Amino acid sequence: MEIRHLITFQTIVEVGSYTGAASKLGYTQSTITSHIQALEHDIGGELFTFENRKLQLTHLSRELIPLAEDLLSTHDQIKDMQSGPEVKGGLRVAAPESLTISRLGPIIREYSLRYPQVKLTLTNGTCGQNQADLVSGRVDIALMVYPELNLEKCIHYSLGEEKIVLVSSNDGPDHFDEYKKDNLQYFFITNEEGCSYRLMFERYLLKHSIHNFQTMELWSIEAIKQTVMSGLGFAVLPYITVKEEVDSGKLKILSHSEKFDPIYSHMLIKKKRWLSPAVEAFVELVLNSFTEMDKGVS
Repeated sequence: MEIRHLITFQTIVEVGSYTGAASKLGYTQSTITSHIQALEHDIGGELFTFENRKLQLTHLSRELIPLAEDLLSTHDQIKDMQSGPEVKGGLRVAAPESLTISRLGPIIREYSLRYPQVKLTLTNGTCGQNQADLVSGRVDIALMVYPELNLEKCIHYSLGEEKIVLVSSNDGPDHFDEYKKDNLQYFFITNEEGCSYRLMFERYLLKHSIHNFQTMELWSIEAIKQTVMSGLGFAVLPYITVKEEVDSGKLKILSHSEKFDPIYSHMLIKKKRWLSPAVEAFVELVLNSFTEMDKGVS
């Protein structure tokens, strides 16, 4: 069993195809196939199957993912022993859009200035998808906006509570009660299914038998804010994502008597025997930056 075979396996899992892995690693597709065949011979079973021409992971490959990740991390640690603790290599971060647009910009800029030899890749997804990508090894760090978490397989940092607010256009009703009275007239303008604060709000409506809001599902927080400004309805968003528009009078926070479940920002890292200097440096910068930003928001 060779390290390069495990690297090929991990890359296929990350990009989702033999062709993509060949392009990323600079191999021919026949070389990728031979690597996987050799690895399958060593471990005694199929790692991938194809259904309707789409690559599927087998049960054996799902078992191999965390083991390969640990072995390759140890391999990287051994290689770095000669070069010392220099921060370099790759770093893959997954975050929800809400944190990306409101908090991560200054962090990523500072990180890139401090550690120019690190290739940082940022992906956006729902919190559930980000967590799944972390567990599967597709990313090194996952950021989430979610209720309280207790995960055994991850190193977990709670970054603080995210204030969730109801917002409307500046000339709309001042209190959420007005929307509840005319719930067929206004839209609940929200983002994709699986978003933690959307789920929290919808559970509240269901629990208190508040029905019949028309739902308008949009593709981005910026689109949600622009649509709310037009007067079509209201949205439920983290305060940090609408602070600028509230301060400038483009949106206003709705008064309400509802008590919603608290939502927090989290940073997750998969438990390993060794964390790369690139991961450790990003974690330190995030922890410091969130503390400073929250001082400015409060």
